Amino acid sequence: MKYVVILGDGMADYPQEKLGGKTPLMLAKKPYTDGLAKISETGLCKTIPDGMKPGSDVANLSVLGYDPRACYTGRSPLEAASIGINLKDTDVTARANLVTLSDEEKYEDKTMIDYSAGEISTEEAKILIGYLAEKLNDGKRKLYAGISYRHCFVTDCGEIAGDLTPPHDITGKPVKTYLPKSEAGKVYLDIMKKSAELLKNHPVNLARIKAGKNPANSLWFWGEGTKPALQNFTERYGISGGMISAVDLLKGIGKLAGMSVIEVNGATGNYDTNFSGKAAACLDALKELDFVYIHMEAPDECGHHGDAEHKIYSIEQIDEKVVAPVCEELKKRGEPFRVLITPDHPTPLSVMTHVGDPVPYIIYDSGKQVRSGANAYDESEAAKTGVYIDGGVNLMKRFLQK
Repeated sequence: MKYVVILGDGMADYPQEKLGGKTPLMLAKKPYTDGLAKISETGLCKTIPDGMKPGSDVANLSVLGYDPRACYTGRSPLEAASIGINLKDTDVTARANLVTLSDEEKYEDKTMIDYSAGEISTEEAKILIGYLAEKLNDGKRKLYAGISYRHCFVTDCGEIAGDLTPPHDITGKPVKTYLPKSEAGKVYLDIMKKSAELLKNHPVNLARIKAGKNPANSLWFWGEGTKPALQNFTERYGISGGMISAVDLLKGIGKLAGMSVIEVNGATGNYDTNFSGKAAACLDALKELDFVYIHMEAPDECGHHGDAEHKIYSIEQIDEKVVAPVCEELKKRGEPFRVLITPDHPTPLSVMTHVGDPVPYIIYDSGKQVRSGANAYDESEAAKTGVYIDGGVNLMKRFLQK
């Protein structure tokens, strides 16, 4: 038996007035996935445990079958694993976004314009993070470059601030209310202010402004945590696993779980990603592995930007270039297989951030048709089946029939 998880990050949504009272999943042309919904177990799953924030870290751990309440220690440590940072038990890490803030003189008066600095390229970001590291690193604190706007900051024997706000939660809002205020948080704030001074006239940013792009004019810290420990995926489930993703978070989860982390040329964290390349990499990996998790960030990024057009486009690309070719090729190979199609959490266009509502899922089994009552794959059709799973751990058990 082969197993494939096809995860569209943030794919679920709320009905939108501007979309005629429908969601992107309802409007997207996805004939193959809709066809699967009619012959598969289709329902809703609550991936975010009560009391936990609906981040992609918590949600993807949950979908992968790890209980976040037992193993979650913060987002940044998972990303640190992907970057290759060997954390000590006493280290505290934080995600360091390169963001675009408005140009008021006082930091407290600025507004969060863009949490991703215009999806800054990895090449430009490495230059900026390298420059900041030269100026800000010391014997206790160190910046590490990641991918695009996503980077990592490690403090030896640090303290958890507890009041760091994800920048994608405050797009278009004044930052004053969301600046860290705890004693540990003031250390982060001081570095954020210093970074703004250092970055405002950097040649990379001057060139971006000249080209009409958002400058990466400040660091913004969030997602702090400490060294995590995940049970080995093979020991947990008795099968070999692989992870395909463009983002450090998922690569880090895969690495910590002892999965094969599979790189794909042209894979990005947005709607321009190499969807076909991810499908091909999955099919190639399944010649040796039992289980592959294909993560696609595109719908989530579009949700954060309020970009309905490209969120719908991303869902259509997942159907055409991932779901259909993966399933059709596995059918040709003749080996039994199961496919789980799901978001990790919703990222509604109307709020432009994550929410903890249950998500619609499909479990397709090549050897057994199931009629749950859904006529398509979307939030409403999944809800009307009455099938409900509490917890991603239980969803994974159901998928693997453990």
